[in-house]
Amino acid sequence: MDWIINWWQIIQPTIVSKGLQLIVAVIIFFIGRKVINLCLKLLQRLMEKSNWEATVCSFAYHVFKAVLYIVLALILLECIGYEMTSLAALLASAGVAVGLALQGSLSNLAGGILILLMKPFQIGDYISAGAYAGTVREIGLVYTVLVTVDGKTIVVPNGTLSANTVENFSTQEHRRVDVRVGISYSADLKKAKEVFRKEAEAVPQRLKEEPLDVFVSELADSAVILEGRVWVSNADYFPVLWALTENIKLAFDREGIEIPFSQVDVHLVSKEQEIIEK
Repeated sequence: MDWIINWWQIIQPTIVSKGLQLIVAVIIFFIGRKVINLCLKLLQRLMEKSNWEATVCSFAYHVFKAVLYIVLALILLECIGYEMTSLAALLASAGVAVGLALQGSLSNLAGGILILLMKPFQIGDYISAGAYAGTVREIGLVYTVLVTVDGKTIVVPNGTLSANTVENFSTQEHRRVDVRVGISYSADLKKAKEVFRKEAEAVPQRLKEEPLDVFVSELADSAVILEGRVWVSNADYFPVLWALTENIKLAFDREGIEIPFSQVDVHLVSKEQEIIEK
């Protein structure tokens, strides 16, 4: 019986100490949960006032919540007697390993956050970035979905979009239509310019307050290149481009203005003439 009493006397301080630590940990847990919920409510109010994208708000909310609970878990472990030095080293090693394994995904995630915050383009915009071009259908945290003009769906990593130059064709209200056409060197240049300008001025969608230019842009090997520039609304860009190109070709045919094709002049020299030249 004495050994039981002695054993109890030995472990009693430890049980009391651990019990007190456990009680303190439980109290800290409930207080911590209250504090975390309060912080999350404050974060939600701030994000609602900032008018952030819904995807960014959801991501920031869940990341902030996870960080707060991790901090609370570390505090609880400290309360019940775990050494935080070894635990911190373990977490740091695990974090490095996970970071290396998910390097590409983290790059795409960072790119998605930048795109959603900086807003270089929005859903419905027509963009071009490197080899990719299409209308933006969805902007996610990791990928952006584009729909091409021929109905294909392209899923582009956000890391690629954030690292490349992005052309947005939808942000400006007006766009300039540039049409280039070559005419023969023997054609009447002034007449060709007049016909070109007449067709450009006849475009019904043309913005009359904007300048209209028709000029010689290049003296190419086998043609004189005429270029016309017409300003239209963004939505009318492609219809005007296609219609004006066709109308100019038909007008040049009616007026007898030749549109040459690439050609090579081959000079045949007989053997007798070659000997004489030598």
